[in-house]
Amino acid sequence: MRKIRIAVLITISIASLWPAESDIAARGREFYGKRCSGCHSLNSAKEGPPLGGVFGRRAASDPSFPYSDSLKKAGLVWDEATLERWLADPEALAPDNDMAFRLDHAEERAAIIAYLKQLPARQGHR
Repeated sequence: MRKIRIAVLITISIASLWPAESDIAARGREFYGKRCSGCHSLNSAKEGPPLGGVFGRRAASDPSFPYSDSLKKAGLVWDEATLERWLADPEALAPDNDMAFRLDHAEERAAIIAYLKQLPARQGHR
């Protein structure tokens, strides 16, 4: 019985060290505001395409934005893995694309991805 209590306490203690998913997404919203919102809106094209509902969407599929030929031909779907690679080094994922920005901090990338993942899909953009 004592071993079980210790194991439960250890599990609870370890779990409390990791922020909840909603906390990560909230931090992602802050990072998005600082790092992404200069070029991207959630609902309309700016210098970059709208990012609302981007998670699960095919890359270069929003008709409101003129994507690079490189991104159009890449055949990507925006999931955790592709967003991670894209934010870390867009040029490595789709050479000659139009996004010059890189996000060097893995923690910020993960938080932004968590934020984008929880946004609802935009109608007609899957």
